[in-house]
Amino acid sequence: MSSPQRFRDSRQTKYHFIDHVLVRCPKCTGIAHVAPAAPVSGDASPSMFAKRRLVCRACGMTREAADGLRLFRGTGEATDPYFGLPLWLQTETRHGWLWAYNPEHLDLIKRYVQAALRERAPSAPEAQKKMTLVARLPDWIKSAKNRAEVLHAIERVQASLVN
Repeated sequence: MSSPQRFRDSRQTKYHFIDHVLVRCPKCTGIAHVAPAAPVSGDASPSMFAKRRLVCRACGMTREAADGLRLFRGTGEATDPYFGLPLWLQTETRHGWLWAYNPEHLDLIKRYVQAALRERAPSAPEAQKKMTLVARLPDWIKSAKNRAEVLHAIERVQASLVN
């Protein structure tokens, strides 16, 4: 497996990835999508507080989210911020849970873990550097000694998208 030599923090936070979230359908336990209920015109991104809709293409279930946003902050199985459903992209390791909202989020974590050289966000104030997604990853994910185990966990999660 070829590994990138350098990762530069793009200053993204977990809020950059909550527009589209993959969750476990409460009806059929397949992959369901949580996305903005109304399409956004132009290049604008939807507000993270915009109404959300849960859609499962496997069983046809749909739901509208109640107002509000509950970001996952705990330990254990991670949940989505709108419906509180378990995320699809997650797995438990001996160190803790590895989770991502969508494939792009998982890819960012994978690129960070693979890199031998990890650079902080360029020209950002110190407070902003500490708030980026990769800066806030648990220490066990950042640790080079756990690199192979974390990458194996990421591969397991990515494989769940194909099935």
